[in-house]
Amino acid sequence: MLSGFLIAFFIGWFAILLGSWLLFAVRKSPAPQPLPPDPPRVSILIAARNEEAAIARCLRSVRALAYPHDKLDVLLGDDASTDRTAAVAAATMQGFAGTFRILPIRDTLGEARGKANVLAHLARAATTDFFLITDADIRLPGTWVQGLLSYLRPKRGIVTGLTIVRGPRLFDQLQGLDWLVSLSLVQVVSDRGQPVTAMGNNMLITREAYEATGGYESLPFSVTEDYELFRAVLRRGFGWINLFEPTVLAESLPVASWSKLLHQRRRWLRGVESLPWFIQLGLLLYGSVYPALLAAALVWSPTAAWGLLAGKVLAQGLLTFTVFRRVGLAPPLHLLLAFEAYTLALTVSLVWFRLLRRPFDWKGRLYRR
Repeated sequence: MLSGFLIAFFIGWFAILLGSWLLFAVRKSPAPQPLPPDPPRVSILIAARNEEAAIARCLRSVRALAYPHDKLDVLLGDDASTDRTAAVAAATMQGFAGTFRILPIRDTLGEARGKANVLAHLARAATTDFFLITDADIRLPGTWVQGLLSYLRPKRGIVTGLTIVRGPRLFDQLQGLDWLVSLSLVQVVSDRGQPVTAMGNNMLITREAYEATGGYESLPFSVTEDYELFRAVLRRGFGWINLFEPTVLAESLPVASWSKLLHQRRRWLRGVESLPWFIQLGLLLYGSVYPALLAAALVWSPTAAWGLLAGKVLAQGLLTFTVFRRVGLAPPLHLLLAFEAYTLALTVSLVWFRLLRRPFDWKGRLYRR
């Protein structure tokens, strides 16, 4: 019986990975729509809490956007920072041709807390019909604004861009590989018409869709505030699209340590736990490959397990090559073996972290749910 289960498991697992590779290999990008000669004004909303080291990088990329600067309304929400976030931001944006404002966030609006509360304040202060949301640790591509706007359609409330982690260390590069491969699997599901999530550090939402939800101040608190807003927008009958395009590919700074990575992923799991059961089942199957390999070594032989692992690395390499090339990046195939060790360690650590029910840190605040 166990042998039959393992056969079914590995058939399903390779079907997911190789099916995803095949879908990406033949995938056609959705067609963008040209912007009008007089493009609309947009508001860029950035929540920041103790981001002194990162905020200048983010704002320099805002200043480098290839979009008319007089059409940009940039709002930075300073969430009770205790460092020089506001001062660094003001110095970086000095002389900016568009509108730039720093809003100190000291009180709460309705049910909103944390980043959701900051964005609730910024949305109220925004002066345009389009909110483009990013984070303080993000570097935006020059084509970001027009890239997101060009995929808006009537009654489409949310357009989600693509983000990758970039950094010089091996640990940083493994995070980057992890992000893009994971987002490619999300994209496969999204391309089949299943709404999975939005990317809160790279997202456009129309004012109409945002206000239809009542705003963040009316939504239940969640540490995955982007997913909560995404679900609320869909409930109001608005459409959505997830993009896997180089025009909207932003770069995130990596987390600095293994401990911070666990806290980040534990927060993300809160969103995963809210997904439809069939998507959770697929993710559980995908994430259970290492226990299955151990079982294969015990039931069949270590040679069979090593052969399956080699097949996994090969299939992972095919998907990695395809998705990185899709966005114009060099595929880091030399990282594939190290990525196996990284993935195994992360899986074991997250299971242990979850079982201990330890609180997780989010921007200097502890959460138990």
